Amino acid sequence: MTLSVADILQLTGGTLLQPSQPQEAPSITGVATLAEAGAGEVSFFGNEKYYKDYLRTKAALVLVPRGVPDRPKGVALIEVENPSMAFNALVDAFLKVGNDFEPGIHPSAVVDPTAQVDASSVRVQAGAIIEAGACVGEGSDIGPGCVIGKYACIGAHCRLYARVVVRERCVIGNHVVVQPGAVIGSDGFGFLLNKETGRYETVDQVGIVVIEDHVDIGANTTIDRARFGRTVIGEGSKIDNLVQIGHNVTVGKHTIIVSQSGIAGSSHLGNYVTVAAQCGIAGHLRVGDQAILAARTGVMSDLEGGRAYFGSPSAPFKEAMRQSAAVRKLPEALKMMQTLKREAEELRTRLSKRKFF
Repeated sequence: MTLSVADILQLTGGTLLQPSQPQEAPSITGVATLAEAGAGEVSFFGNEKYYKDYLRTKAALVLVPRGVPDRPKGVALIEVENPSMAFNALVDAFLKVGNDFEPGIHPSAVVDPTAQVDASSVRVQAGAIIEAGACVGEGSDIGPGCVIGKYACIGAHCRLYARVVVRERCVIGNHVVVQPGAVIGSDGFGFLLNKETGRYETVDQVGIVVIEDHVDIGANTTIDRARFGRTVIGEGSKIDNLVQIGHNVTVGKHTIIVSQSGIAGSSHLGNYVTVAAQCGIAGHLRVGDQAILAARTGVMSDLEGGRAYFGSPSAPFKEAMRQSAAVRKLPEALKMMQTLKREAEELRTRLSKRKFF
């Protein structure tokens, strides 16, 4: 695929800075980072940390923020409001051309006769299994080795990569992307100790998982079905790889959950919450809208929305930073206390030897 500068201006809504005329700029055949881009490739400058890479880039064209003062020689520049978003539009254009989607059911796939799958608009790849009563919406792509359980429903224009499991009766909305190895609707971690036998007995998990539209779910993430009722992932939320979401959890709309985080059962996350890497949220808690949890935050009580938190147990970010700074000073403070204690003992000894009368 080749994009002209005129094409890029139309896709990004940008303004050509150099050269002054679109026909003087090179055609674009691919995308790359500032450091790796070469002839025929486009990149973007959206973070000042990469300023040196920007000045040294060999890219044919760079998307830059408005008002950028310096311009590398011999590089075409297009000024845009948000270089990262504009670059994403170009990546999307290249991906659409390279997409090899062709509807049809692979001969090695197993589709139950009662499943609702339109072979003229859906692709079911090698080794996939779609069980009785399941449905797959128009334009969806079921990857190799996927398993769609009984009466599960996949919406339109979804993409399930290899070995995704969607268990029975779970519901996935439209335009949902699920990366390889993710499991939707696994049993929640529910066991009760039988005091008579001394053994843990399984608590049946009879609920479902509901994934709303435009959700992305990372590789090897697991989302447990509800004990009863629904585990819900809200519209537009993005979940990274290796995330564990427990039974009956509700995740609000447009929430971000980053790798290796875990959310215990029946907790509720609001809208536009950010959960950074390796956070842990205990069960039956509420995290308000637009809360931000820094990496490795441990949440053990309800959190008010609109604030940033850090630490374990979690505390408002500035308070947690002060606590962390104080902890780092503890060895020095302990050493000082030991010195003062020794000096006090020496002073007490000297005073005890003096005769005042």
